[in-house]
Amino acid sequence: MYLQFIFSFLATLGFSILFNIPQKSIIKASFVGGCGWIAFVYWRESFGSLIAASFVGASVVAIISEIFARKFKETVTVFVIPGIIPLVPGAGMYYAMLAAMEKDFSKFAIVGSETLFMAGGIAAAILLVSSIAKMFFEFKKSRKNRDQ
Repeated sequence: MYLQFIFSFLATLGFSILFNIPQKSIIKASFVGGCGWIAFVYWRESFGSLIAASFVGASVVAIISEIFARKFKETVTVFVIPGIIPLVPGAGMYYAMLAAMEKDFSKFAIVGSETLFMAGGIAAAILLVSSIAKMFFEFKKSRKNRDQ
C-alpha cells in the first residue's frame, strides 16, 4: 500500500507540474491524488468492483479537494484535476480500442462499457460531492446571515 501511495503521489506530482498548478499547492494536490488512489485500491481489493472503486476514489479526491480549497484559499479544480489523474481508466480505453482494431467486438463491448462506467463513476462522484458541498456552504452562509 505504501508503494501504491508513493507512485500515485509521484504521478499526480508530475501532472500537477504539467498543468501549471500553483507551486504552493503541488504537494497538496499530489497528496489528494495519493489518497484517492489508496481509496480506489482498497475498495477494489475489498469488494472487487472497478466501477464502485472508481466512484469511491473520486469521492475521496473530491472531498479532500473541497476541504483543501477552503483551508488553503484556492479553487477546487487546483486539487481535483490532478487528483483524479491516477483514477482515469487509460488502460481500459487502450484495451477497448485495441480490441476494436483487432475486430474482437465482444471484448470491445465488455472492456469499453466497463471503462465508460468507470469514467461515469468518476464524473458522478465529483458532481455529487461538489453539489453537496455547495449546498452545505450555501446553507451555512444563509444561516449565518439570518442569525445576524
